[in-house]
Amino acid sequence: MSEELKEQRSNNFIENIIEEDLAAGFPANALRFRFPPEPNGYLHLGHASSICLNFGLGLRYNAPVNLRFDDTNPSKEEQEYVDAIRRDVAWLGFHWDKECYASDYFQELYDWAVMLIKKGKAYVDKQSSEEIAAQKGTPTTAGTESPYRNTPIDENLALFEQMKNGAFENGTYVLRAKIDMASPNMLMRDPIIYRIMNASHHRTGNQWHIYPMYDWAHGESDYLEQISHSLCTLEFLPHRELYDWFLDQVIPNPAPPKGQGGTRPKQREFARRNLSHTIVSKRKLLQLVTEKHVAGWDDPRMPTISGLRRRGYTPESIRKFADTIGIAKRENLIDVSLLEFCVREDLNKKANRVMAVLDPIKIVITNYPEGQEEWLDAENNPEVSPMTFRKVPFGRELYIERDDFREEADKKYFRLKLGGEVRLKNAYIIKAESVVKDAEGNLIEIHCTYDPESKSGSGTEASMRKVKGTLHWVSVAHALEAEVRLYDRLFTIPEPDRQEDSFLNYLNPNSLKVVTAYIEPSLQTATIGETVQFQRLGYFSVDPESTPEKQVFNKTVGLKDTWEKIKNEE
Repeated sequence: MSEELKEQRSNNFIENIIEEDLAAGFPANALRFRFPPEPNGYLHLGHASSICLNFGLGLRYNAPVNLRFDDTNPSKEEQEYVDAIRRDVAWLGFHWDKECYASDYFQELYDWAVMLIKKGKAYVDKQSSEEIAAQKGTPTTAGTESPYRNTPIDENLALFEQMKNGAFENGTYVLRAKIDMASPNMLMRDPIIYRIMNASHHRTGNQWHIYPMYDWAHGESDYLEQISHSLCTLEFLPHRELYDWFLDQVIPNPAPPKGQGGTRPKQREFARRNLSHTIVSKRKLLQLVTEKHVAGWDDPRMPTISGLRRRGYTPESIRKFADTIGIAKRENLIDVSLLEFCVREDLNKKANRVMAVLDPIKIVITNYPEGQEEWLDAENNPEVSPMTFRKVPFGRELYIERDDFREEADKKYFRLKLGGEVRLKNAYIIKAESVVKDAEGNLIEIHCTYDPESKSGSGTEASMRKVKGTLHWVSVAHALEAEVRLYDRLFTIPEPDRQEDSFLNYLNPNSLKVVTAYIEPSLQTATIGETVQFQRLGYFSVDPESTPEKQVFNKTVGLKDTWEKIKNEE
């Protein structure tokens, strides 16, 4: 992975910020980064960019990177999500220095909140959330002060302790910072620091009845971990002022030297990159799961890292994608075809070529001896050196793709047609002589003859003969049945969550098609997660639901961007 980083063309603006800090005297050994997901869902491609950014900076500057779970909302967080996040980050190829949790700091955060109350910079408010919101005012008009804003300190301390001890129902009290109800930044108008939540936490159990808000926990956690650069997405830009105000309250003055407990975190923001034909809102992804529009968080149609992994995407392709789109200051929409290009390019170098037929029609080679079979040499991957080979069985009866044959076709059709010749991959040249149909006129069989001297690689004159079409095939007698799941875009339009109506109205009804395919026998030993190229069809990965009795393959991506072609033809 370090080699990947060396290939970077020029610094992005985040790297420029770090370089400026180092040039201004910030000690390199005090650099520390973090990836801070909330464990309330599975990670998706948007998180992948953040992971690659933070861990990539760690590799570039030889600096530690923390994996920190911002677990401050027990009503939405679960251990399942913690485990999934760990798994995804490790699968992407990154290693964290420390595994941390915001819940590690609940006592420190509480003690600091008490300190704020004692300094007259925080107060307990018992108004409803609606009343508090109404008092905030508007961006152009000042807010009005809470009637509890000037409650005596001792009374605030007593109430806050009672909140902590579980004396009150959910929603009855909150702790607010006392900042400025006339601030042009609405977030500075006495924001809530703590709310009552009588809920069991996945790590602390029932120890706490109050939980810190994100803005309070995040910056303080950064400080406690001595994070040097706290990198957030662009929606947190208005939060930076509050982030700094909270730090001002807790960092000693004068602070210790940087790298010795005195590093003040610096929040900086980068733009989200939205992916076309999908959504990356965890709330909406959860809705897809709970309402069973998809089979789970790891459904191969989902933009989650676990879904992409199950579909056959490689960590290298996702890292390449993140590097290609880069880090920017403005949001934009990235076409999903770029992601598909990245995985196609990576799998081309790695995946073995095998043969499978998804929509079979039988051919009978009438001049091939009945009962005879032979095992032919087939190359595994021409991109890999040294070349390796496997054996594939050949016989009198074969399956080819139904759309690889036409009874009549013009000169531009280079596949099999009556009276025409094609080469069977790794095998012989065949000629279609006649067809067999049922009573309704449906095609049942194609009868062909073969040239026994035309065997691929035999060195004969006939084997050198050029024919324009080459088809993949499988032997009927040796083929294995497999379930193949063909995936398409999850949504029919590029930006389903930016429409006036529900994003669910744009679900693609054809996003999954399941077919029974016939595959060559070498695939019987394919392992879960292994990705291969079905020649002429695309890349396919063995699904975890596969069994020794029946393999299940997920289509990762086609060999070409057919979606773009279709779109351009519309």
